[in-house]
Amino acid sequence: MSLKLYFLRHGQTPFSRDNAFCGSGLDPDMTEDGYAMAQNFADAYNKTKWTSVYCSPLLRTRMTAKPLCDSIGLSPEIRDDLKEISYGKWEGQSVETVSREYHDDYIKWTADPAFNPPTDGEMAIAIHQRSLRVIEEIRGKVDSGNVLIVSHKATIRIMLCGLLGIDVGRFRFRIACPVSSVSVVEFSPQGPLLKALGDRTHLDERLRNLQGT
Repeated sequence: MSLKLYFLRHGQTPFSRDNAFCGSGLDPDMTEDGYAMAQNFADAYNKTKWTSVYCSPLLRTRMTAKPLCDSIGLSPEIRDDLKEISYGKWEGQSVETVSREYHDDYIKWTADPAFNPPTDGEMAIAIHQRSLRVIEEIRGKVDSGNVLIVSHKATIRIMLCGLLGIDVGRFRFRIACPVSSVSVVEFSPQGPLLKALGDRTHLDERLRNLQGT
C-alpha cells in the first residue's frame, strides 16, 4: 500500500460565497452551508481508513475537519504552515476594489504570484516552501496509508503545483480548487501521481450548485 494525501479545502465562508479575498489575516467562521459541506465530507469518508489528519489552525479549516475527526476518533495535527496565503491589505476586499485601489500590485500578482505578493502580503514561493515542510514531515512519518490535509484554496493549489512539477507561479491558472473539494495525490515509485482533482461528489446537489469560489 502506498501513501495517499487527500487535500480538502474548507467549507463555505461568507468571503468564499461573495468572492472576496480572505487569507491568513482573517479568521471567519463558516456559513451554515459550510458546516453542511463538512458534514457531507465526514459522512462520505468516515469509512476510509485514515492514518492521520493535518489541519491549518484557522477556524474554517478546524471546523471542516471536526465532523470527520469526531466520527473516527482522531485528533487533527495543527500546522501553521498550512495556513492560507496572506493577502495583506487586500484582506476582506472584493476583486473589483483591489483592482482599482492596488491596481499595479494586482496586475503584477495576477501575472506571476510566485514572486509578486499581494500588497504587504505573501509570495506563492513562500507558501510553497512552508507547506512543503508539512508534506516532508508526513512522508517522514508515514510510509503508507491515507492522510487528510485540510487547508485553503491558494495553499492547496500551490502544494499540488509543487508536487506535480507545475510552476507555482501558475497556480491560479492550472489547478482548480472549489470550496469543499478534495484532491488526491498518491506517492508511486515514479513520484507523485494525481488521482483526483477538485472532486465534490461527496456534496449533495444543492451544495454543489451554490454560488461562490
